[in-house]
Amino acid sequence: MPLLTSFRGPVRAAAVSASLYAACVAAPLRAADGPVVAPRVDADIVVDGQLDEAAWQQATQVELAYEIQPGDNRDAAVATTAYIAYTDDALLVAFDARDPDPAKIRAFLRDRDSLYRDDFAGIMLDTFDDQRRAYEFFVNPLGVQADLVKDEASGHEDDAWDGLWTSAAQITDSGYRVEMRIPFATLRFRPADGARRWGVRFLRVRPREHRYLYADHRIERGARCDLCTMRKLEGFAGIRQGRGLEITPTLTVAHAQTRDGADWRSDGTQIEPGVDVAWTPSPNLTLSATLNPDFSQVESDSAQLDLNTSFALFFPEKRPFFLEAADTFNTPLQVLYTRQIADPDVGVRVTGRLGSNAYGAVLARDAVTQLLIPGALGSRFRLLDQASDAAFARFRHDFDGQASLGAVMSLRSGDEYRNALAGFDGRWQRGSHSLSGQWLRSDSRYPGEIALDDAAPAGDALVARYNFGNREWNAHLHHTRIDPGFRADLGFISQVGFDRSVAGANRHWYGADGAAITRVTVGGDWDITHRSDGQVLEREVEASVGVRGPRQSAAQVGAGTRERFWNGRMFDETFRSLYLEATPWAGVRTELFAQTGTQLDLRASRLGDYTQIGAELGLDIGRGINVSLDGNVQTLERDGGTAFRAVVLDSRASWQLDPRQRLRLSVQASEVERDQALYTTAVERRSREIAAQLLYSYKLNPRTAAYLGYSHGGYADDDQVRLADRDRGVFLKLSYAWQPGG
Repeated sequence: MPLLTSFRGPVRAAAVSASLYAACVAAPLRAADGPVVAPRVDADIVVDGQLDEAAWQQATQVELAYEIQPGDNRDAAVATTAYIAYTDDALLVAFDARDPDPAKIRAFLRDRDSLYRDDFAGIMLDTFDDQRRAYEFFVNPLGVQADLVKDEASGHEDDAWDGLWTSAAQITDSGYRVEMRIPFATLRFRPADGARRWGVRFLRVRPREHRYLYADHRIERGARCDLCTMRKLEGFAGIRQGRGLEITPTLTVAHAQTRDGADWRSDGTQIEPGVDVAWTPSPNLTLSATLNPDFSQVESDSAQLDLNTSFALFFPEKRPFFLEAADTFNTPLQVLYTRQIADPDVGVRVTGRLGSNAYGAVLARDAVTQLLIPGALGSRFRLLDQASDAAFARFRHDFDGQASLGAVMSLRSGDEYRNALAGFDGRWQRGSHSLSGQWLRSDSRYPGEIALDDAAPAGDALVARYNFGNREWNAHLHHTRIDPGFRADLGFISQVGFDRSVAGANRHWYGADGAAITRVTVGGDWDITHRSDGQVLEREVEASVGVRGPRQSAAQVGAGTRERFWNGRMFDETFRSLYLEATPWAGVRTELFAQTGTQLDLRASRLGDYTQIGAELGLDIGRGINVSLDGNVQTLERDGGTAFRAVVLDSRASWQLDPRQRLRLSVQASEVERDQALYTTAVERRSREIAAQLLYSYKLNPRTAAYLGYSHGGYADDDQVRLADRDRGVFLKLSYAWQPGG
């Protein structure tokens, strides 16, 4: 899970009577360090954070007795008891998290999946017990939810996945309590006639001077396989998943206007109905379809500046249809980037497991064809004004918990256009050592309007990785080779025609229990990149020192040198960097990044003195107001002047009225200034952009929600000196998740 940091002002709930408290903690079963046995209970619960139902007296109790961060499996400083049981159709989980000073509990009303800097507690579940992926469910002391899927192969924890489950929490005189009811329809697991065995871990995060993490079992520091260390959870005989059918109609109403001069233009009010259908005929299979889907983004992307770079920018996927079971499609190279399917009319997806096999496929009809045109020194997006059909399939066989082989295929086609890709990948891990790799082959054909040197490129891509890790050391050796003609038009591979080798290592030292400095890391790496014709494109050496300390602080200093090929010659770049982060007080989060050195100005092919300073401030005010300010300034001085100066600001303020309602204002602005006298090609002297969005949202659950918003944008450049309105619009988006028959 994203184990970040958090903050909270004093909030205290009403006291619970002594007799109720005694009933909650008097459950007869107490789990040892071995398997946890979840009992079946007849009566369901009212999810209110009270823990006063009979089910909790029958539940198995599990003590979170170990501090696993920053301490190394030391005794937890505070007591936490988890409770677990199940009914025929749901898993029941609760936590009684004691605290000697409840006024210091850090919890705020936030949007879903935004609690990671708060106190919170939850559970991880490996429902296939194969050490490949795990569900994560967490709740903060005010009832805010977060859910994620952890992929063991990549180590990535994806909170874009949203399950349907209920939770509640209350702060008490002795700490806080959490109740969770997770329907089995939300989970995927192997069918079985009798009892099942899953992997399980109970966790509590308690951010104070350090960010303390407590667990119910010991976890070896530096373990290469995290899910392999989980305890076993036994039970669940005869459980039901219901019909497994969910129908989600959507409706989007939008009215947008644009202008270049004085008059606003509009295509009128657009009304777009759609529907998503998901069906789980068995725990091992999920079928999904979407018709005329609404793929408009409610949340704006983070501001990025496309200034002194030759490669296309990456933005994460946010559209619900593509996010479900997205980890199924992960491979060492990113051959599926679903934002390439820009405007689909219809889509179908299937994901599932059969024994030791996992599989998935996506089919879509796209109204436009967005292409990422890669090269050895840069990449760019192009748009074909034609529809295309897209297909992607993934298969993986797991030999045991630590070895697998997989295959992948993608096909995209339109008028005089075709891109086909296929390949294999594998992963092996034993102890501290892991190996992974992938081989791919592509064959493409492009229409003349793309104007490529080769209209029918073809080629291979190969990646091989070795990683070593234990308590003190991490090391890696990676090699990647991608032919000039390789294309992954449904993926995000922005560089081709090169081979790259990387070697690096880190050494960790840990402070004694209770020490102010909890970890010191020294590391570095070396890499070299050649173009396919043998020309060196880059040779780089870098090193860094990092420290973690009090007030949830982290600091890192680094330096390096780089030889870089551009415009027919080599350039020598240098860089020095500093990164700081801390939570000096509850409700205040700070970050600072600074970099200086010698950098190449790509527009002019000349070196200059480069400086970049970025800062972020996060404030939690009261119980539900959050403000974040993120700024970045870049300058490059050369030839007696300032070649460019760029400023980017991303500011957001939100008011979480209650766990379901939020009002959010975001303002993003950028300004770029160049000295035209320092360039031999035409450049704009000054350009400015600003975009603002006001959004109200009401979420009954992740898929039943209403959004009402207004957006406004403006710009200025050499021709339009004063800031002028460019676009504005209002929109309403409604969705309702219906599960017939429960």
